[in-house]
Amino acid sequence: MLNRVRRLRGQVESIEHAIEREADCSEILHTMSACRGAFNSLMAEVLDGHIRFHVMDPDHDPTSEKAKAAQELIDILRAYLK
Repeated sequence: MLNRVRRLRGQVESIEHAIEREADCSEILHTMSACRGAFNSLMAEVLDGHIRFHVMDPDHDPTSEKAKAAQELIDILRAYLK
């Protein structure tokens, strides 16, 4: 996760520098889009871990209804954050 955060920091700094040098809007938007994707990936990873360690680990008893619901929630969140 730290690597993702460091990559995000670099992308945000790149946006800042692009704005400072009055770069073309499309360059700034492209970098912002990449930053948003990286942020969403980090969010999905943190939510996945939270569900697995604090709510219900779907790998513990994968046939239970709660485990199936937890896995469905993880899958939905990952799809939403893509």
